[in-house]
Amino acid sequence: MSDKYNLPRFSGIDPDSISKDLDKLLSKNNEKLQELLESLSTYNWNSLIVPLEEMDDDLNKFWSPIRHLHSVADDELLRKSYNDGLQKITEYYTNIMQNEMLYQAYKQIRNSDEYKQIDTAKQKVIDDNLQDFTLSGVGLDEEKKQQYKKIVQDLTKVESKFEENVLDATQEWSKVIVDESQLQGLPESVIELAKKNAEDRNIKGWVFTLDFPSYYPTMLYADSSELRRDLYEAYVTRASSLGSGRKDLDNSACMAQILTLRKQKARVLGFETYANLSLAKKMAKSPEEVLSFLDELGSHSIEAARQEYAELIKFTETEFQLPTINPWDVAYYSEKLKHQTFDFSQEEVRSYFPASSVLNGLFSIVNKLYGINIKQLASVDVWHDDVCFYLITDSLGNDRGGFYLDLYARKNKRGGAWMDECVIRKNLDGKLQIPIAFLNCNFTPPVNDKPSLLTHDEVTTLFHEFGHGLHHMLTLIDYPPVSGINGVPWDAVELPSQFMENWCWERKSLDLIGKHYLTGEPIPDTLFSKMQKAKNFQSAMQMVRQLEFAIFDFRLHFEDSDYSQQSIQQLLSDVRQKTAVIIPSEFNRFQNSFTHIFSGGYAAGYYSYKWAEVLSADAFSKFEENGIFDPETGKHFLNTILEQGGSRDAMDLFVEFRGREPSIVPLLRHAGIEMQAKGQ
Repeated sequence: MSDKYNLPRFSGIDPDSISKDLDKLLSKNNEKLQELLESLSTYNWNSLIVPLEEMDDDLNKFWSPIRHLHSVADDELLRKSYNDGLQKITEYYTNIMQNEMLYQAYKQIRNSDEYKQIDTAKQKVIDDNLQDFTLSGVGLDEEKKQQYKKIVQDLTKVESKFEENVLDATQEWSKVIVDESQLQGLPESVIELAKKNAEDRNIKGWVFTLDFPSYYPTMLYADSSELRRDLYEAYVTRASSLGSGRKDLDNSACMAQILTLRKQKARVLGFETYANLSLAKKMAKSPEEVLSFLDELGSHSIEAARQEYAELIKFTETEFQLPTINPWDVAYYSEKLKHQTFDFSQEEVRSYFPASSVLNGLFSIVNKLYGINIKQLASVDVWHDDVCFYLITDSLGNDRGGFYLDLYARKNKRGGAWMDECVIRKNLDGKLQIPIAFLNCNFTPPVNDKPSLLTHDEVTTLFHEFGHGLHHMLTLIDYPPVSGINGVPWDAVELPSQFMENWCWERKSLDLIGKHYLTGEPIPDTLFSKMQKAKNFQSAMQMVRQLEFAIFDFRLHFEDSDYSQQSIQQLLSDVRQKTAVIIPSEFNRFQNSFTHIFSGGYAAGYYSYKWAEVLSADAFSKFEENGIFDPETGKHFLNTILEQGGSRDAMDLFVEFRGREPSIVPLLRHAGIEMQAKGQ
């Protein structure tokens, strides 16, 4: 079965042999490339591009499970092998994309009669590759090529170091509680997890960590302001000079190196800034367009956010005699205000979201939308006992894709939630290779006899990542460079993920997801009504917080700077003064753990979340018009967005689905934010 679906043998991965095996594969690929270029006088799709894509696929299937293990089961030996291999792969791809003969071969195909006759997906493979050649410095002189190679190698190394520092700083911190009175206010599930953490460490009492299932609910519910402050300070000073742990994990130098190298990379390639380089492959066409977009969202949101914050301050003054609140108290008192206003909290619905029920409901929803079926397969080689593997088939019984699901937080697994490619869809020689995904979350694991119970926010996170997975797995494009999420502009890639979140709020879909873990009863109407009323609680504050991140990221990569710790902090402070309604503590060093932009691919691209949220809200508005399970609308979204991958222009695909270009109105409506008149 593993051979049939090209599944990795995780139990057979030996960190000691990674380097040797990788060297053999890279050597084999290099020899094959040279043979192709020297044996052909004219080039075409079948003689050149097909064998090159087969080589690339072999490398991806070798490296993707290693890359994945580095994220979910890291240790010292694997980390060293991964980083060594990453340098070799970076050098390999840089050399390929700077190969003048290969570049000329692609140009020859682009200018041939064959190009005019092949389908648009093949044409886009060729066009995207030609752009990648240019953006990798193929046209540079030899001295600048070498300069570019060194920049890319150094950048790869320091970005990996940044992420590892955040993981290590997160995992080395913990707080032991022995006085039970300090646990007041905490939900039983959080206390049980803290008890289990202590037992795992052979410690008496309760252990709190910076992993999300421990950190976030503590900030929401712990009555002890001291406990909240301790966790908050540890969390926002991770990987900084102000962190309480190892000083060698301070990311300040890494940030300066990363930003300097990115600026150098852009300049070598002829771009004024890294932001300009970043936008070369995105939907947005200029830095001015991005900043204008963010400014427009801010113009509709900032005043509403200020009003929401003023409401919170008034509440703390009236109910708790607190004229001001500390940053580590905001979430706690916000939760109190939400409960008083709507008689609702995330903990109230947790009992209705056992992980198994949520998964079954999710699978039922995508069956109704797209006619696909999902079943778990046993006896698949995995990296941890918690991991399951699922197969997707269509209504005709054809295999469409598969995915590994890794739901729970644990040691040596990086935080957050993400989807990654394991195997990419390919059919270059008449033999179909179906796509396989990695889906990862960091939810609270089952404790004792109680199943994993998710908050509604966690349900939304799962749907989000599954949307990414569907984009990867339901593609019908057979050419890997434009199959699934490949070839999709970064500011459009969040469309399918944010789109899926909408089904977490509809009564008909919640009836499929939410089943009480003891009784099997659906969410009561009264509780559902409370959820709906509380949906947009502080939504404007959440909007401006995301705008703060996006503007900081974009200006960081657009404006000139010495990238010292002081200048980065000053820029962030400036953005906050203009955008934020909550000004963090002076010791806050959030940027030192901002992996999205320093190691996660969102550099000068964090705005993509909001850009794609406009697309997703507008796309879902068509389902609101026709019915959330309307099969024709679902099929249309499947055919125009999910199946097309990166084979066509993202805006053209959106217009084909929606019948027009996107509007900002549905996003603001979904967030409960009124449109402000121009000039207000």
